[in-house]
Amino acid sequence: MTTDPQAEALPPVSLTAETAPVLEQHRFDQTSLERYMRHHLSDFSPPMHVGQIRGGMSNPTFVLTDAAGRRYVLRKKPPGKLLPSAHAVDREFRVISALWDTDVPVARPYVLCQDASVIGTDFYLMDFIDGRVLRGYELRDMAPAERGVVYAAMVEAIAKLHQVDFRAVGLEDYGRVGGYMARQVGRWTRQYEASKTEDIPEMERLMVWLPEHLPDDDQTTISHGDFRLENMIFHPTQPRVLAVVDWELSTLGAPFADLAHNCLPYHVPDDIRGDITGLDYASYGIPSERDYVARYCELTGRDRIPHWTFYIVFALFRIGAIIQGVYKRGLDGNASSPQALGYKEQCRQMAVAAWSLVQRGVD
Repeated sequence: MTTDPQAEALPPVSLTAETAPVLEQHRFDQTSLERYMRHHLSDFSPPMHVGQIRGGMSNPTFVLTDAAGRRYVLRKKPPGKLLPSAHAVDREFRVISALWDTDVPVARPYVLCQDASVIGTDFYLMDFIDGRVLRGYELRDMAPAERGVVYAAMVEAIAKLHQVDFRAVGLEDYGRVGGYMARQVGRWTRQYEASKTEDIPEMERLMVWLPEHLPDDDQTTISHGDFRLENMIFHPTQPRVLAVVDWELSTLGAPFADLAHNCLPYHVPDDIRGDITGLDYASYGIPSERDYVARYCELTGRDRIPHWTFYIVFALFRIGAIIQGVYKRGLDGNASSPQALGYKEQCRQMAVAAWSLVQRGVD
């Protein structure tokens, strides 16, 4: 499994302060942005240096360092024609603003700009978090005990998110309550069909199977939509989560779908991030999927998760649709990564893995 077209150039651990030169297709009017920041951020001191964060396949992300050494992060929409409802930086800004006063770790939000005259597209600014991004699922450079603590911190973060009262933090209209899985199956079917470049039989079969096997479960929580190890910033030296990032796909949704996405590394190896599918978990230090899910249930007061296989199958289908969109943007010339064209076969691989689970018939 590979969902990040820039991951090939990235080490298993990246520091958030490490940036690359801004890609040509993502350049913007820096002078205009500085004028905007002077008006909206009282501590900002121009001129500034702009670096692009490596990694991420969707909304381009930049570190802005002002003359006084203060650092900010800018997230913006990519250039070109975009799929409906994709790259919603306004939703990202809204959800981190709502979560800022909860125990869910997020970066401090500053301002959302939807005035295209500033840099040509919507963007928002948030605080820079100095820390580590752990991109390798195997955590090879850590001792077994350290690996276990990292995975424990990850499951605790997603459990905290799913226990936030979305009404209490002003997100009651952030999505619809109930019926999430049916809507998601429909949404990602449409997104896939909008990005389709060739026939993939397993994707066609999944588009029939999924709506026929929807679970009877209408639990609603805040859903991150892409919760995984790489979308968290850890403390520079401690196995502690400082911020969950990349909220583009967040909504009100089914918590088990969010958790299933988080558990995909247990089902499909990743030729870049590593393979944990066949580990001796007890000796290696990483919890098995069963233990990881059991810990989530313990933290959220549940006994078990019914229809678990359905959620994993859907998670694979959804990733396949997302990857197909990345590949299509590569063909169209407006992908966030120049390596997007190298992911032609990724959607098929996700679909084959999902259909194999269906054929096994395991709950």
